[in-house]
Amino acid sequence: MGLFSNQFANVVEWEEYRDDLLFWKWTNKEIKKDSKLIIKPGQDAIFLYNGMIEGIFTESGSYTIDSQIIPFLSTLKGFKFGFNSGLRAEVLFINTKEFTCNWGTSSPIRLEAPGLPGGLPVRSNGKFSFKIHDYDVLIEKVAGIKQMFTVDDVRDRIKGILDGLLMKWITQVGKDVFNLMANSTEIAKGIQEDLDMELIGIGLTITDFRISEFTYPENIAKRADQAAEYTMLGDMNKFQQVNMVDAMTGKGGKTNTTASDMAGAMVGMQMGMMMANQMTGNMANNMSNAGASDGAAPKFCPNCGTPTNGAKFCGNCGTKLM
Repeated sequence: MGLFSNQFANVVEWEEYRDDLLFWKWTNKEIKKDSKLIIKPGQDAIFLYNGMIEGIFTESGSYTIDSQIIPFLSTLKGFKFGFNSGLRAEVLFINTKEFTCNWGTSSPIRLEAPGLPGGLPVRSNGKFSFKIHDYDVLIEKVAGIKQMFTVDDVRDRIKGILDGLLMKWITQVGKDVFNLMANSTEIAKGIQEDLDMELIGIGLTITDFRISEFTYPENIAKRADQAAEYTMLGDMNKFQQVNMVDAMTGKGGKTNTTASDMAGAMVGMQMGMMMANQMTGNMANNMSNAGASDGAAPKFCPNCGTPTNGAKFCGNCGTKLM
């Protein structure tokens, strides 16, 4: 307290406000008589003197320092401004809003999976929200040594432990590593609790944590999709039919000429086989009917085609001929 410089403040306010700042410290000036404290919506102002909290002001508005602020400070109620002296104090402006950030795994998390000795590499991403929770802890752990604290500072702190927490909760909760989204809500809840314990140590709290997706390597994802198709179709014949239709049409509905030609040849072969079977059946019926019309045994067995030589029963398969 006393005269420290010729720099006196007329207004005490958050001079360098940014949306990504959790707090900003007003300092290095002396507050003169009749100065104004301006608190904007979404801000709290904390008066610090000799590193200790003197008072916390939460109502937005404009206040006169000597008549409206100092009388409410814990140890400065009797302070009187001198002719050439001011009050040397720090004012910590707090951003009271809730912050929401994107998060993502820094590297693939390898999970144990059948048939994959090296593990299944999985990535994940989503959003988390946080806000300042305890002013005393924040000042002791962070604001006492920093002029400001940003969202990126918090994100970097979380990034260092998030991969490990994902591994922990996926292992505890996840049952099917190929369908982790089915358990994503429970996994996210466990991660939020652990992150909250981490950030409470610096005066912050996690208010929400969400998982948007889990992503797998492209070849693994294709196999999972193929397995789903098998399950839906039920048998290989239907799966082949679907593949034939897909082969005839390229991406975006454009005709794939080569695939269409191949599919056409396959259809032609199938039609030829059907026609041959039909012709064979007709020939057998004609041979069976020949001779039956005059009461005599047919010349060839209608079942196997063996010559009958006038017998009543086929000597090869035993079919009755008359």
